[in-house]
Amino acid sequence: MTDVPPGYHGRYLRVELSTRRASDVPIPPDVLRRFIGGSGLGTWILLQETPDGIDPYAESAPLLFVFSPLVGSPLTTSAKFVVLAKSPLTERINDSLSSSHFAIAGKKTGYDAIVVVGIADEPTCLVIDENGVRYESAGEAWGLSSAAATEVLKRQLGAGFRYAAIGPAGENLVRYATISHDGRHAGRGGMGAVMGSKRLKAVAVRGEATVSYHDANGLVEYSKRLSHESFGPATAKYRELGTAANLLAFNRLAVLPTRNFQSSTFAGAAQLAPEALAVTHEKTRASCAACTIGCEHIYQLGGQQTGVRMEYENLFALGPLCGIAVPDVVLAASQLCDELGLDTISAGASIAFAMECADRGYLAAPELRFGNGDVVLRTLQQIGHREELGDLLAEGTRIAAGQIGYDAADFAPHVKGLEIPGYEPRALQAMALGFAVGTRGADHNRSGAYEVDFSEEYDRLNAGEEIVGPAIEKEDRAALMDSLILCKFLRGVLTDYYEDMAEMLQLVAGFDVTAAELQQTAKRIVTAKKWYNIRQGWTPEEDTLPKRFLTDRLPDDSGPSAGAVLSAERLQALIEAYNVARGWEPTGFVPDRSLREFHLG
Repeated sequence: MTDVPPGYHGRYLRVELSTRRASDVPIPPDVLRRFIGGSGLGTWILLQETPDGIDPYAESAPLLFVFSPLVGSPLTTSAKFVVLAKSPLTERINDSLSSSHFAIAGKKTGYDAIVVVGIADEPTCLVIDENGVRYESAGEAWGLSSAAATEVLKRQLGAGFRYAAIGPAGENLVRYATISHDGRHAGRGGMGAVMGSKRLKAVAVRGEATVSYHDANGLVEYSKRLSHESFGPATAKYRELGTAANLLAFNRLAVLPTRNFQSSTFAGAAQLAPEALAVTHEKTRASCAACTIGCEHIYQLGGQQTGVRMEYENLFALGPLCGIAVPDVVLAASQLCDELGLDTISAGASIAFAMECADRGYLAAPELRFGNGDVVLRTLQQIGHREELGDLLAEGTRIAAGQIGYDAADFAPHVKGLEIPGYEPRALQAMALGFAVGTRGADHNRSGAYEVDFSEEYDRLNAGEEIVGPAIEKEDRAALMDSLILCKFLRGVLTDYYEDMAEMLQLVAGFDVTAAELQQTAKRIVTAKKWYNIRQGWTPEEDTLPKRFLTDRLPDDSGPSAGAVLSAERLQALIEAYNVARGWEPTGFVPDRSLREFHLG
């Protein structure tokens, strides 16, 4: 294709596992400009490839690995990819981002995306390299962790490949199973389960294809400046302590979800904080591929050779949310999630939810109590292998609550089926709106509205419609960063989001985009995700929070957040204001005029 913009290959690979056929599908240049790459381009491909109302495990359900024009460039944090599919956890759109050498190797295969449909007749490794596509047996790797399976496949396939693989949780269709690579994970929403439903143990990529850049010299100079600025104060906290540094700050503000969101402070927070972990455990630092920030902190557990990567969400979900204050238990639980291929947020939330159900007598499990570290580790094993109680909890809190009955649905911590991350919605009410309207479900990275809550301009405990515009702006910026794809930690480095991103795209792809056009692009991507969900059966009733957050006030001992609650009426008013500001119907449906405006018809 002679009209392919620089930075792109202008096509995606479509693989049918059932028939073992592969074909190239061209991507029109105007689509690349309108959706960029990553999450945006993936949403466009999903809209083309996904039948309405499909079962996420159906043979024709697509699983996407999508790259971006920035992958392989010298721009810091650009070695990222996104996995998209209809989530088995939410039955709505899901896009899981991650960083690794898999992104760079995947783009070198000569494609902007890889789309997998069908179901293999045996455990399979899909191999894509300079010689084309082939299908290798993964029988010896089936049942192993993703890391162990990768070692088996390395011996089988030889050198030079990068792998994305699933663990036992993906094979057993745990609805929040991850896809793992280079020790990292495309974690939320159950993409590992979709991969497991296709009997696809791994995808191995290697290639020699390259892309040109519109202004290669200018790109190098810009990249040097961006890399230098990423060492500044905006990223210093994450470089020195990692995202786990949020734990004590959230505890002081009383926004740290504890014991299944029954409280917002945790007495044992200081024991789990990175400042304490660094004293009791040997620590090393690492970086993602092509990253100059280096926020990854790895702690040694016992005498093991490999360490445990610890981030705030691991720490919160397997620690305070389950009432666990013992560092070694939290580290061991996080390591176990890695080995099994479990999303730490959904896994911890499912166990914490079950603990409260047991406290209330809804589950006959006397040992399942907050603070019991042994039962957390045992239950994680049961979830990964779908054994005993784990078979129920592997369904996620929404489905589990429906099966448990009583009033369990009132305190099951999810939105649209996706478990709520470590931000207390009653005390962070812009974030509560972001959770409720999120097309993926409760997700802080797709919304970013917590930035509004943590600013001094707005009242996080009594949010009114004044927070709607800023919340939309944060969501739009996140959509654009997830499409380029760039690390969210660059938010503090970029001086003018849209102008800076326009400059990046001009240097890489030659697009003469303006900041105003990129703002429109971001709105198009958010609307495209909503349109996908509507086609898959979305209803306005899904945009809400569990009853607990709308009726139960935070305890009086919750410090600066004491007594906080967000009423159902106020949340509904915020949601309607959000929808109208987006140009949608007040109920959230996308009108025909918006479909025409964004070329989504």
